[in-house]
Amino acid sequence: MGTEPEAGSSRWSASLFIRVGVLAGFLGPPSSLAAQDYKVEVVTGAAPAELPAALRGALGDRGLRVSGPVGRPYVELWFRSPVPVAREASGALAIAYPRLLPGSLVGVARFAAPAKDYRNRQIAAGVYTLRYQLHPVDGNHMGVSSQRDFLLLSPAGDDASLEPRSFADLNERSRKASGSTHPSVWSLVKPDEPPGGGLPALVHQEEEQRWVLYATVTTQPEGGGGVPITVPIALVVVGHAPEA
Repeated sequence: MGTEPEAGSSRWSASLFIRVGVLAGFLGPPSSLAAQDYKVEVVTGAAPAELPAALRGALGDRGLRVSGPVGRPYVELWFRSPVPVAREASGALAIAYPRLLPGSLVGVARFAAPAKDYRNRQIAAGVYTLRYQLHPVDGNHMGVSSQRDFLLLSPAGDDASLEPRSFADLNERSRKASGSTHPSVWSLVKPDEPPGGGLPALVHQEEEQRWVLYATVTTQPEGGGGVPITVPIALVVVGHAPEA
């Protein structure tokens, strides 16, 4: 792998994010309706008290609050700082975040009211962990997304470890969030062209009928060492797959 960018840099290298094509309709301008319906703001203060101490200590010192219609809180997010990443990028295709580690903790979310995930399954209000995973390459997942990257939700009370979780273990825990035989998945999209005006930001993608949150996270190679770098991340917070 090439030389790491300088600490605090908001730029990312081709080795960190593999470009596998531009998502259709990606980054259309936000509509006036979208701007009225959803907004994002930075919030300071401790992460939710319901979290196990080990998880709370691994989160950054600020969060993001997405508010919905009439300013009602929708979800608050706290990202891990730093997020551990692989020292070498994965060479697999259709992966937008080739250095994120499957099963690793990326952050936590607190939903103020029941919400629906990317597969249109309802989750209850509450606090959840967000862990990175790739959906399998099989017929059951064709057409779900342009890439394989997702965050899976698990009830925070059932996920107290900072260690990565196996595919089977994470799926079992995430099923408790969805209350079904499938995990609760939240799609990550390629952050190739984050919106102007600074991050965090919400973008309304009218064609896909979804809202994408653009933010930044601090990453560092697993095991310590290396230079921490700041990279963009893009998460679908409202909307679902057409097949859902």
